[in-house]
Amino acid sequence: MISRRKFFATAIVLLPVGARAQDTAAIRKPIVDLYAALESLMRLGPSTPFPTRFQTLAPVIDRVYDLTSVLRVSVGPRWTSFNEATRKELMDAFRAFTIASFVANFDKYEGEKFEVMPDTRVVGNNQAVQTRIVSGNGEPIRLDYVMESSDAGWRITDVLADGTISRVAVQRSDFRSLLAHGDATDLITSLKRKVAHLSGGTIGA
Repeated sequence: MISRRKFFATAIVLLPVGARAQDTAAIRKPIVDLYAALESLMRLGPSTPFPTRFQTLAPVIDRVYDLTSVLRVSVGPRWTSFNEATRKELMDAFRAFTIASFVANFDKYEGEKFEVMPDTRVVGNNQAVQTRIVSGNGEPIRLDYVMESSDAGWRITDVLADGTISRVAVQRSDFRSLLAHGDATDLITSLKRKVAHLSGGTIGA
């Protein structure tokens, strides 16, 4: 069941139609893969143990998301003050929280349809892929995925609810008070608690 709650000027370069279509397909592919994995996850249903569903989805999230970039921007300037051990512990907790959130929210298939629009749009220096998740009763939820190109290919760096509300911006606001003491201890603890809650205590960060 899907929860709504949880979930410039640029130079114009004329490219051959085939090349443009190829580029768009490459940008969209991580979202197509993600949605295929989420539908499969939902079809497994809550009768499948949470850890099993978690481990099934984890490789897909690792492949389609740039979680390090998402976390770094969500934390903000304090990220550079953390040592490598702290960054790793925080990254592990954030990764577990991200995967557990998907597993908890996409837990049952009830006729949902996942639609990935054919065209992309420019968002700053990146591209955005518009999608809709249509519930079994026909209610659509719009989610746009901000995609950034890297050596690993196109990967998700933000999600825009209703096409405008940045998930990273919301997280950054949520994280601010937890980082008020200057270290990452409270944020790591909070993320681990959320993972435990989402998984019914079956997953540790």
